[in-house]
Amino acid sequence: MSEVAIVGGGLAGGAAATLLAREDRRVILLERDIEPNHRICGEFISGDAETMLRRLGLDLERLGATRMDRLRIVSDTRTISVPLPFAAFGLTRKRLDAALLDLAEAAGARVERGAVARRIDGRRVETSLGAIEPDTLLLASGKHDLRGAPRSTEGCAKDFVGFKTYWRLGASTVAALRGHIEIILFDHGYAGLQLVEGGIANLCLLVRKTRFAEIGGTWTSLLEALIALPRFACRLADGEQILEKPLTIAGVPYGFMHRARPGSDDIAFRLGDQAAVIPSFCGDGMAIALHSARRAAATIIAGGGPADHHHALRADLARQVSLAMWIQKIGGNGSLQALMLGAISLAPAILPWLAQVTRVRVPS
Repeated sequence: MSEVAIVGGGLAGGAAATLLAREDRRVILLERDIEPNHRICGEFISGDAETMLRRLGLDLERLGATRMDRLRIVSDTRTISVPLPFAAFGLTRKRLDAALLDLAEAAGARVERGAVARRIDGRRVETSLGAIEPDTLLLASGKHDLRGAPRSTEGCAKDFVGFKTYWRLGASTVAALRGHIEIILFDHGYAGLQLVEGGIANLCLLVRKTRFAEIGGTWTSLLEALIALPRFACRLADGEQILEKPLTIAGVPYGFMHRARPGSDDIAFRLGDQAAVIPSFCGDGMAIALHSARRAAATIIAGGGPADHHHALRADLARQVSLAMWIQKIGGNGSLQALMLGAISLAPAILPWLAQVTRVRVPS
């Protein structure tokens, strides 16, 4: 049997390890965190993502996930609420990733927690446990590139700074938010707010680097500017931030799609954000991570290689990522926001349609 090494124990890595171990492949998964940890993620689990997780054997509601069936967009001048075209869920990545790694171990995968991958040279991986050279290598390290295997992100949109934290909201705010994913628009940015398990809310937002610098360049100055806006004040003013410091990331290459090339670029199967980065505005990053794991496992089991996987994945996702980029450009631009919301007010069915056409398709 071939040995498969997977770098990264997030959604894509955990799902791929589970699927391959169930096919009697010898799998080692390297996860840098010793204990489950929070990750910068909106934690919106779309209907397609829920289907893939359920097929793996996870019951999201049993894990404590909250259910959502409506989308609400809030701006200075309008609030628009429409039904989602699917049932969605909110669950922390800390809990979800841990459950997936438990599944992988139960399937027979060897999960090495606290194992740091330091460098990749072909299929050789230098790790904190020593060097390994598996027959098959999967890169599922999320937004973090590894030495020796960078992504080619030239031309991608990297002009946002991202933040993620948790908020304990007041009882009336929780009641108003229940069942909804809220997208809150502001000048040169947008935020997502939704409930996850335990009655807390995930606040995840993006702001353009230039705007962030203008208002002080710190999380405190950004938060003060946001809470001064009525649409944020009505949600956050009566609550408290749970994390001492938010998770922060900059330079995310939105619109990135790995291009299959001959040679070293296709030595490894790329999964999740290592394969494609869809704008967070559309909330389908988690489904893409799971889909890429499913696609990689199927390709490996069929005897295909990384190039086969990347060609197929690009065909699956290129249209959705391209459309999502246009939506993000509109959503992050103040003048275009007003035009977009005016159009949606006249034809509310646009929103569910956009939510549907930016989804990953899950075979029945």
